[in-house]
Amino acid sequence: MDVIFLLIVAAVLGGIGARLAGQDNNGCFMSIVLGLIGAMLGRAASTRLGIGDIWTITLGGTQIPVLSTIAGSAIFVALLNVLAGKKRR
Repeated sequence: MDVIFLLIVAAVLGGIGARLAGQDNNGCFMSIVLGLIGAMLGRAASTRLGIGDIWTITLGGTQIPVLSTIAGSAIFVALLNVLAGKKRR
């Protein structure tokens, strides 16, 4: 059950990050992938900058950095948009 909850949280946070970066037509699977990549990027960036995790939630013994995940997924989507040459509306 914990894995399902983690995937749901990843989908929600990845969807929020993608929406902040201007991409609004993602499916559930893509939001999960963005949430997982965003969690890795966000945690690495916050550790490198020495910020730490501002807001975390714990599911099944796993701590999820909420703000870092949203920021990481938004940065990743923005980077993909730049590389793909996608224009914002």
